Amino acid sequence: MKKIIYTLLLPLVVVGGAVFANREIKNETSKKSTPKPSGGVPLSDAERKSALKKWEATPDGVMFKKWEASPAGKKVYAGEAKIRKHISAFTNMEAVVTSLSLPLGSRLGFGVMVRINGDDYIVKFEPEKSQLEQLHSLKVNDKIIIRSHSVSHAPKYAYPIVSGEYVELDGKVIFKRTPRKGRC
Repeated sequence: MKKIIYTLLLPLVVVGGAVFANREIKNETSKKSTPKPSGGVPLSDAERKSALKKWEATPDGVMFKKWEASPAGKKVYAGEAKIRKHISAFTNMEAVVTSLSLPLGSRLGFGVMVRINGDDYIVKFEPEKSQLEQLHSLKVNDKIIIRSHSVSHAPKYAYPIVSGEYVELDGKVIFKRTPRKGRC
């Protein structure tokens, strides 16, 4: 009887010891690792400026700085400045649809090209399947009302990129972005 108990107890002791030793090793390595900013801890201004300086020295950073200084980059920034007040206040912007497709090679998903106050913009949408049919009803030269909270840019595109959050056509709402679950 004692032999059976010892036979069953011995593997339990060995496995328990291995688990305990492994936990100790993991604790030691986690203590030695360098602390990195986590998702909830904001960087200080000095850290942010230092990180930006490092990035600007990379090939991508150099290319981006050249694009910003180029006529194409200045044109995009000027277009963003023209609609900044509407974006900040989430107010109506009158637009005319100029193209139902985005520039060749674009990876923005579904969107259209529009003209607002004489400047061209990309309007990208993140529609649900039920909203696609209404957005596909748009035609070139349709006059629409757009509202958005954000405008962005990328060297790949010669136009500012407006995130379409609300679109109205002939007084009817055809698109209203639904907030994603689990996000603010």
